[in-house]
Amino acid sequence: MIVAVVDGMGGGIGAQVIALLRQDLPPDVRIYALGTNSAATTNMMKEKANRGATGESAIVYSVKKADVVVGSLGIVIPNSMMGEITPKIAEAITSCSAKKILIPIVDSEDMVLLGMEKKPLFLSIKEAIDKIRDCSSVL
Repeated sequence: MIVAVVDGMGGGIGAQVIALLRQDLPPDVRIYALGTNSAATTNMMKEKANRGATGESAIVYSVKKADVVVGSLGIVIPNSMMGEITPKIAEAITSCSAKKILIPIVDSEDMVLLGMEKKPLFLSIKEAIDKIRDCSSVL
């Protein structure tokens, strides 16, 4: 199974996701750290992702190979993360055949998520890890 973790900015959320994936999933699960910039990719790679790639082309190409794509909700919103998520990245993620597991975080002041329970980021990431574990048992 291939899990693609997509993040931008500093890669902090992606790094947390990868660290928990490494703790909870078998070692044969391959993790791709896909960053919109080199800082994000570098920080995610520090958590022992199998492969890392940076930029629009790498993300668009790599999500096609993934069984699961995980990241904040912003990875499917064009121009989120201060423009780091390009329309091509958002389209590639939403249209790929992988299961998408989105952590309900929006970094935009003009967007509000309704109906979402407010909880600490760590708990949202743990919930995402549980969903990925469920996917790994199905695949």
